[in-house]
Amino acid sequence: MGFSEEQARRLLGLEPRLGLQRREAAAAQLLLLGLSAEAALGLLERIPAVLRMPAERLQERTAELRRLGLDGGQLQRAVSRCPQLFTLPRRRMAAAVRLLREQCLFTAEQLREVLGTCPAVLLEEPRSLHHHFQYAYFRMGVQQKEMVKARLFRMPFAELRNRHIFLERRGLYQTPHKGQTQTSNPKLKDILQLPEKDFLASLARSTPEEYEVFKKLLAREEEEEAKEEEDGEEDRDALYAEDDEDLDK
Repeated sequence: MGFSEEQARRLLGLEPRLGLQRREAAAAQLLLLGLSAEAALGLLERIPAVLRMPAERLQERTAELRRLGLDGGQLQRAVSRCPQLFTLPRRRMAAAVRLLREQCLFTAEQLREVLGTCPAVLLEEPRSLHHHFQYAYFRMGVQQKEMVKARLFRMPFAELRNRHIFLERRGLYQTPHKGQTQTSNPKLKDILQLPEKDFLASLARSTPEEYEVFKKLLAREEEEEAKEEEDGEEDRDALYAEDDEDLDK
């Protein structure tokens, strides 16, 4: 199969209760994708559950990913970066794809690019994924084309929000109004892809110490807002309970 003796020993050490034929079948499917023996073995070591999947299931999932536009080197990179794509439940994957196409309105080509550069997006809960998109679209005024180019979904939402609000409060990012993007704003690609040190120096014009203080203050604000919302819900519940008691009299 193309494995060296050392690689074969590593393969045999995975999922000891599985038979040799089952291991070889799973490994063969990965090699058919064009992965090298080392890349295939590394994938199996990260997600041994792939070995327990029937070869037919692996073939079906590969076909599903190809139907989404991933093929060749792009498919190889996607499964290498995110081997959980093989074990992800079909409904979960379909829900993420449907949201990206129907609610986020990415074109088929844009979806292919998103999945090729950030395959882990399919692992996200639809609600969280939609919130991530909506924040960039409505709060930051960024269009789908720029999101794809900047690889929006590679950065965790919390860090995206931290960087955006930090720039905003320093007067370096203008909140768009009526759906219009402020052309003077920093590019999303720079906000997302610059290392924190460069982001602070070139975009935020600030220091790491100031950024750390800001993040702590923002976290405190969020806690206070959540508590106020919770207290408000309790007050409303109490008010409704009193109204019900009055009606019963």
